[in-house]
Amino acid sequence: MSKQHHHAPIVIIGGGIIGLAAAFELARRDHRVTILEKGRCGGQATGAAAGMLAPYSEIGDDPDDFFTMAHRSLHMYPKWQEAVKEVSGMDFEYNTSGSLHVVFHEADELALETRLEWQSGWNVQADIVRGETLRELEPHITDDVIAAMYYPGEHHIYAPDYVRALKQACIRLGVQIAEETGEVTFKELRSDGVLLHTEKGIYSADQCLICSGAWTSLFSERVQVRLPIFPIRGQICAYKQEGKHIRHIIFSSQGYVLEKANGSIVCGASEDIAGYDSSVTEKGIGRLVKWSERLFPFLKGKEPFHRWAGLRPATQDGYPLIGRLPHIPSVIISSGHYRNGILLSPVNAGIVADLVENNQPEISLALFDPVRFQ
Repeated sequence: MSKQHHHAPIVIIGGGIIGLAAAFELARRDHRVTILEKGRCGGQATGAAAGMLAPYSEIGDDPDDFFTMAHRSLHMYPKWQEAVKEVSGMDFEYNTSGSLHVVFHEADELALETRLEWQSGWNVQADIVRGETLRELEPHITDDVIAAMYYPGEHHIYAPDYVRALKQACIRLGVQIAEETGEVTFKELRSDGVLLHTEKGIYSADQCLICSGAWTSLFSERVQVRLPIFPIRGQICAYKQEGKHIRHIIFSSQGYVLEKANGSIVCGASEDIAGYDSSVTEKGIGRLVKWSERLFPFLKGKEPFHRWAGLRPATQDGYPLIGRLPHIPSVIISSGHYRNGILLSPVNAGIVADLVENNQPEISLALFDPVRFQ
């Protein structure tokens, strides 16, 4: 029996947050898009994410184009999440709590001051808080914390609901989504189009976006480019909220803790390399439990009610691969966003849509050149 053939001007391989957001933006610009997802949409790194929108806490080094991209994406979020809610007709938690990046030793206060200095040049709202001010912001935090950087502008989102809404928004805008397609293979790669085989049928497209996260390297040989993106397992656990609230995203050198509107306290993430194995380990969760108890003594002796893990797509230099392939101009790569897929979804969607339309994106993509590892 011959397989059914489908044609779309744009085919996106990968229905995680990066693929879905790109499809949403392209559809808003009146493009016809098909998403091919070998499993279920948002089933990998996306579904496991804690949903933090916190570039200032997470990017401690000097500013570069990656910081620019993250900074811009955070500022796009209020309008972006509203648009997703409006088009999808679905709601999800978008929490503007702010964050505290805490330190335990005087030596670490210096690092906070250095960070405050360079970030203030970006109009980042930030303040180093200590003593009573800190306790007023976060009453139940351990007395061992001596200072924290307070970022009122950092937010968080409930990732599973955000993904569901984004998928629904795509469907409402006419995006075709094929799930459970099994492996996607390139049968033809031409400068003006591609032909793809899946278990669900054959797909041809004028342009193809590879947004397959930790699985992107599997296409390396076929597209004749080294795409060194590898899976890093991030393990997370959650406690039931019982009486004592955590008001902000709490960051430290060891991980983060935050409370969601659904009454869960989420603690993450312990990271390790385990290939494509996303199972949870005693050691990984044990480390989180120990650390959460140190930050919030009221969690002592409590058992997490939920433990999970996801595979984050990491690159060799920590920067995503974003750009059109010079030798196969019908193919655009957008992968390797590591821990920042949720945060970067709005800005990345705009960049990718600009690339599809052959417009110059607002941010220089030199740092993210997909062929830089050749």
